[in-house]
Amino acid sequence: MSAVPPLLCGLCDDAALFPPGNAPLPAALTAHARYRDSDFAALVGPLIFPIPRLAELAARRPAPVDIVLTAPGGPDTVPVALDQVAGIDGLRLAGLEIAVPTGQSADEFFVVLEAAASRIGDIDVYVEVPRGDRRAAFLARLAGSPYAAKFRTGGVVAGAYPPEWELAAAVHSAVSAAIPFKATAGLHHAVRNTDPDTGFEQHGFLNLMLAAGAAAGGAGAAALEATLANRDGATLVRELAALSDAEVAALRSMFRSFGTCSISDPLTELVELGLLPAALRPVSEGSVPCP
Repeated sequence: MSAVPPLLCGLCDDAALFPPGNAPLPAALTAHARYRDSDFAALVGPLIFPIPRLAELAARRPAPVDIVLTAPGGPDTVPVALDQVAGIDGLRLAGLEIAVPTGQSADEFFVVLEAAASRIGDIDVYVEVPRGDRRAAFLARLAGSPYAAKFRTGGVVAGAYPPEWELAAAVHSAVSAAIPFKATAGLHHAVRNTDPDTGFEQHGFLNLMLAAGAAAGGAGAAALEATLANRDGATLVRELAALSDAEVAALRSMFRSFGTCSISDPLTELVELGLLPAALRPVSEGSVPCP
């Protein structure tokens, strides 16, 4: 039996190649292979890989590895990337995360995405829902579609972190419309915190999990905002531990995963909080913690 409970299975996408970690490709591939062969393998999702670096990956002739491609240039870049993936032995495409180009409307975006749909096949596709005035239109198009949402929850500048009310509204809208979602960037810790070096207000991934679960149970945006603001780790752990199997399943059907530039960070904190067994510590995979 896995040491990782269903609440946490596949929670942490390996985003080692992205800021602020920016791991070199050889180190990221080596570490990911160790994760997939570790006692905590069930915690770890695919390697997140940017389309612009596929040629670099092909040159390395990697061992078999599951990847999720990010398309920062939007859906127009997907067909060529699929051809590149098909030419790299051992590369298994597990999903796509597609950004929305500046100024592109929801209608324009989905016309291009649908044109590529037959090429994409049966994999998970996440649309990085933009912040601001375009968000509602994108969520409306995602509702009832085969695609899921991706929310940006931080970055390398303070303005990249959505305030609690904004993230609460996004999660509430997505879950109310039965749109699964993942999160990317800024979730460096399990619990809501203020970064001591930058002063950035950072969301906690456990807060986000509980907010998704509360939304699945019918809670309103104001209640989700309070959950996202909670800085008491012990309280968050108690609330997660009290969830029934059905509530856990509902939560994880909505909140699929989040990207982290260092698997050791969430793993270590989950052990310290008692959500993973102490036998998984110390972490020995040698990754560098996110700054």
